[in-house]
Amino acid sequence: MDQEQQIPLSDIAHGRSGDKGNHANVAVLAYTDAGYLWLRENLTADVVAQYFAPLGPSKVERFLAPNLLGLNFVLYDVLAGGASRSLRIDTQGKTLALTLLQMPIARPANYEEMTRKAAV
Repeated sequence: MDQEQQIPLSDIAHGRSGDKGNHANVAVLAYTDAGYLWLRENLTADVVAQYFAPLGPSKVERFLAPNLLGLNFVLYDVLAGGASRSLRIDTQGKTLALTLLQMPIARPANYEEMTRKAAV
């Protein structure tokens, strides 16, 4: 992928993350309907599993939250035992959403529509 044609995922979405024991929860929420459609089609459980492969998830599940324009991912066994057992810097998975949002993606053709903030 040509670097000039790449954008970070954070251009079209924001996110939050946390933990449940040894598992992490990562929510990615699009800014617009167009962004949500892109996320739903392109940000699959397999893509997220490959991106976080260095953490060794045993399984990644994706759940749709269309009312929030979001996707929720559960990454199993990525916290090296969890908060009370892990020696990792981020024992609770709080930075995993920020990490995922830095993932480079190909700039979509309708980029401007995906980044436009919804009218309040």
